[in-house]
Amino acid sequence: MKNPQELLVTDDLEKLLDILPPKTRHAVEECSNYQELLEVVLDLGRKPEARFPRSFQYLSERNVAHEELAYVLARVGSFGKDNRAGIERTLHRISAIRNRRGEIIGLTCRVGRAVFGTIQIIRDIVESGKSILLLGRPGVGKTTMLREVARVLADEFRKRVIIVDTSNEIAGDGDIPHPGIGGARRMQVGSPEQQHSVMIEAVENHMPEVIVVDEIGTEADAYAARTIAERGVQLVATAHGNSLENLLVNPTLCDLVGGIQAVTLSDEEARKRRTRKTVLERKAPPTFDVVIEIQGRDSLAIHDGVDRVVDLMLRGTPPQPEIRVRGEQGQIEVVQTSNVEALAEPASPSREILEISEQKAMTRLFPYAISRNRLDRAVENLKVSARVVKNWGEADAIITLKSQERRESKKLRELARHGVSVHIIKSNTVVQIEACLREIFHLPYLNLEELALKEAEEAAMKVLRYGEAVELSAQGSYIRRLQHQVIEKYRLRSRSTGSEPHRRLMVYPD
Repeated sequence: MKNPQELLVTDDLEKLLDILPPKTRHAVEECSNYQELLEVVLDLGRKPEARFPRSFQYLSERNVAHEELAYVLARVGSFGKDNRAGIERTLHRISAIRNRRGEIIGLTCRVGRAVFGTIQIIRDIVESGKSILLLGRPGVGKTTMLREVARVLADEFRKRVIIVDTSNEIAGDGDIPHPGIGGARRMQVGSPEQQHSVMIEAVENHMPEVIVVDEIGTEADAYAARTIAERGVQLVATAHGNSLENLLVNPTLCDLVGGIQAVTLSDEEARKRRTRKTVLERKAPPTFDVVIEIQGRDSLAIHDGVDRVVDLMLRGTPPQPEIRVRGEQGQIEVVQTSNVEALAEPASPSREILEISEQKAMTRLFPYAISRNRLDRAVENLKVSARVVKNWGEADAIITLKSQERRESKKLRELARHGVSVHIIKSNTVVQIEACLREIFHLPYLNLEELALKEAEEAAMKVLRYGEAVELSAQGSYIRRLQHQVIEKYRLRSRSTGSEPHRRLMVYPD
């Protein structure tokens, strides 16, 4: 009887062998373990190789010639900007190596396999609706697991799933997706630089419940992922890095798990924590709820509750993850349990009383016609004692736009008479909201340079989200140069316009 946990593998291996030169194909089929083939490597002037999980084998004593490369190229799809091509209706990937003149001098023909049943080991997490980030070295099976997650959520849970498929690895080459993704829909991406904008487009145009993305690799991708998570959409993605520790020290991607910032503690707080006055703390809520490190095809480590895990790591007490393995018969076994709960500080009665009194002392803020998410972010950035409330009847302070103040002046004056302070900002940006909070909480203001760089960051976020040009405030040449650098970081275009002293930056989509 077939084990219910047994994995079903489909690889369309014949279709990959069909594109190889006849002698190379025959040599591959002569290999005793050719059903385990990972990839065939054809480099000009070198012996052709077949690579397997734990070994490799030369396929000929003759070196690869131009004619053999041309034979393969005539049988595959066109190569994109990422130098990858595929075979229609399969998951196989053909990657090219070019010389300085742009001519192809090497090919990696990688076998793509759909493995049904591979997510049984994390099925409970997938069902929970939490956002999941998969980490692991190349070739360990991240994309295979991602594909199966998309299929199960679409077919078994009847969710609206959109796959953002940058290199056609998840759903295969061609316009019709591979059946391995089930009923999930696929959005193809013209080039890797456009991945973040397609992610945003998927959310805004197609109302998904789940978005699946392979290889989040840039700050723009990380920002798009945060935007998706803030809208309540389940996000399942992979990223570069073998472990959560790697991700924390990656300046480009650490925002996915909340980011890191240096904080200066008071003398009393430093003594209480028994640390130095300057410590590292998590900057914001993490984009992903769960990080899964794929250690091998049948072993993985699970960090559930990423916010608590990262906090413990930054305090020098890294918790042990839950480790699950799949046995030879397909059974799932937990060989190590997580100790995050045990390491978390127990709340003593005195601490609970303190927390209640602090909550009462918090300033209650109501965002009227401004973004609640941006206000939350500004509160988190400045670490002020405030919480955002849902209606203005509960508020101590209201933050609104100048345009709304004119429309609702009577209502706002009435609230002001009842002791609610009303604060007016010019535009709905984090920079403006933070400036308002600095006024409310009597915090020192940023200098002009810091404000200008924050404005550039905000502009980049707007351009990535809406795809429209944004104009910045006028600045001197030195600060404009720094703003250009900020915009380049997001792979966007910027140019100075106007004449001094009103010269300023315009930021454009890539």
